[in-house]
Amino acid sequence: MSATVWTKLLGAIHASPHRAVVAVTGGGSKAISQLLEVPGASQTVLEAVVPYSSAALASWLGGVPDQSCSEPTARAMAMAAWIRARELIRARELMRDGELMRARELSTPASPPPLVGLAATASLASASPKRGEHRIHVAAQTEGSTVSATLVLTKDQRDRKKEEWLAAKLILVMLGQACAIPTTAAEHALREQLTVDEPIQHNRQEAEPAWSELLLGQRKVASLPSTNAPPPQVIFSGSFNPPHLGHQRIAQVAAELTGQLVAYELSITNVDKLPLDYVEMQRRFGLLQALDRQSVLLLTDAPTFCAKSELFPGCTFVVGVDTMLRIADPRYYQAPAREDSPASYEAAVELLAGRACRFLVFGRLMNNRFQVLSDLAIPAKLQELCDEVPAEQFREDISSSAVRQRS
Repeated sequence: MSATVWTKLLGAIHASPHRAVVAVTGGGSKAISQLLEVPGASQTVLEAVVPYSSAALASWLGGVPDQSCSEPTARAMAMAAWIRARELIRARELMRDGELMRARELSTPASPPPLVGLAATASLASASPKRGEHRIHVAAQTEGSTVSATLVLTKDQRDRKKEEWLAAKLILVMLGQACAIPTTAAEHALREQLTVDEPIQHNRQEAEPAWSELLLGQRKVASLPSTNAPPPQVIFSGSFNPPHLGHQRIAQVAAELTGQLVAYELSITNVDKLPLDYVEMQRRFGLLQALDRQSVLLLTDAPTFCAKSELFPGCTFVVGVDTMLRIADPRYYQAPAREDSPASYEAAVELLAGRACRFLVFGRLMNNRFQVLSDLAIPAKLQELCDEVPAEQFREDISSSAVRQRS
């Protein structure tokens, strides 16, 4: 009975129009072999990877995660898988278009299929006893949603083989749901193998239309709340992971110094990180709203200040000295994040000056010393675009990374 349930689910997945990239680490790799064993797998699986070592996982994510086995890491892996799926579909379409143009059959490519980035990270029974929980985190990223499921297993109740079975089946259920397939029978078969003390915890965030348009590159900026007001003239850009009282104080001081309302700006893309998923967008926006209920929040697809200056010419960017050091570092421009990015530091500064943008630079604790703009050795042309906020007007030693470490 159970085998029939899973065979039917796999057949339905392969019959759907969805295409997927699957990434699994720590456990659950049997889901990949089960996907490939059923006829039709080539219609679904674009690629499957197992970034098992710490170095392989960091390479997949583009950086070292705070914790290898966690729900945020599963979501980040799923986003990386979704991006990889887009790359593979684009490559396939380019090959297809070339063949069709040579054959003179068509000039318009077919619509791309719906894509799924599916990922799992697990900590299961091993040869040496684990001090932490045995747990499975699975996430699915699509154009319209970010979904995750977490299953914490009772320790010493199953061997590795049985825990691997549970991880694989949870992965298949999540893939079925991402492919819009009914999974009730499979979910029931999975839950029959769990105790009442092992609930599956779900987290789901549907995308606002503007959010998915940003992720797809169809728009550059969205505001919350939505407004037809003129673009803000003072913008506090940051990752806000998480926002804290130091951020609120910076915004207050910046408003006092400029006489302007300060808008918070969060870019979903970053020069050296994965795009934010929809759970993360909602989380950070929600925390910013709770921190400063009167604020304007901007969500953009502008990872660099040159890209931001194109969206907000003539504005003042509120930054910390750590950010200013990155802006002043020529190595930051050696591998442009986008095709339209300046190829050099000099070109970037000229572009920012030409768009009449300035920087209001706040001090920050770095290397056990609170440093302000005048402590930095930055080139004169960039210095001309900057105004310093002295330590007497602002000093907060709190940081988002410290908050994350404490929590």
